[in-house]
Amino acid sequence: MTLALLPLAADTYRTHELHAVERDWTETNCYVDVWIEVLHALGLDPVAGAAFTLSTDFEGDQWTFFKFPPEDLRAVYGLEVAELNVWKPVVDHVAEQLGLGRLCTVEADSWYLPDTRGVSYGIAHVKSTIVPQMLDLEARRLGYFHNAGYFELEGDDFDGVFGLGAHVAPAGLPPYVEVIRLDRVRRNDPELVDRVVSLTREHLARRPADNPVTRLGARLAEDLPWLAQQDLETFHLYSFGTCRQCGATAELASTFVEWLNRFDGPGTASAATDFRDLSSGAKALQFAMARVVRGRQVDLRAILGPMEEHWARAMGTLVERYGS
Repeated sequence: MTLALLPLAADTYRTHELHAVERDWTETNCYVDVWIEVLHALGLDPVAGAAFTLSTDFEGDQWTFFKFPPEDLRAVYGLEVAELNVWKPVVDHVAEQLGLGRLCTVEADSWYLPDTRGVSYGIAHVKSTIVPQMLDLEARRLGYFHNAGYFELEGDDFDGVFGLGAHVAPAGLPPYVEVIRLDRVRRNDPELVDRVVSLTREHLARRPADNPVTRLGARLAEDLPWLAQQDLETFHLYSFGTCRQCGATAELASTFVEWLNRFDGPGTASAATDFRDLSSGAKALQFAMARVVRGRQVDLRAILGPMEEHWARAMGTLVERYGS
């Protein structure tokens, strides 16, 4: 028997425009990306829930690994998200929740996710997050949201994702799983803009007290001598947590502010532009740092200076409009 919440097929699924190839960062991080596609597939606008981008920060050794907070998902869409107590095989939990009309986020190993072919599939054990929405236990088939799309897997990959058959690990810790309840979801909500504006004010009130791009730049300068001695694999890990999370946050913030400018009235278009330029600067910064790993000298200040100004101006514009 096949359990499926939505009538989707991997070969015809169309991703959300936030994952368009024209963007600076086609993918952000596994959690944000999978939620973008889940919300999109449910007929909800993922951009409306992106106010959390305004309160991200530099955490000392990395930019915030930004996520859709559960409280924001509840406020904007009426979705209830909570950790699931994994006391039996994960596949049984997923089957039961699908039968109840619910979804689950499931921590999975990308080694068994064929959509990561050429990156980690069968190459590297990388933690990621998927959202199963179609399950066929007898045929060992799974339809799942992951990163920038919807995909299907079967056979040994099915066993690997769920730790079944030859992949049972009795001593292993269970993965982190969340249940997503859809029974209170709000569509065509006449109060949506008011809810989003309220969250905008909340996240602006939680914004960094100083300029986080300045602190990011200081840490990069401190780390450059060390980074120059590292291999490309270490560089990619480092740049993911710094340049990519900073830039991807800024690009999503830009799209979110454009949403505000459209639905809550004009006046913040310049902030959207500043965030977009900050995103482009972060991408240029990543390329410059790659040259450092290859043994070249680069002037990061020429890139970081404008990035700092873009963050400051964007925040100033939004605070003037929505307060702090």
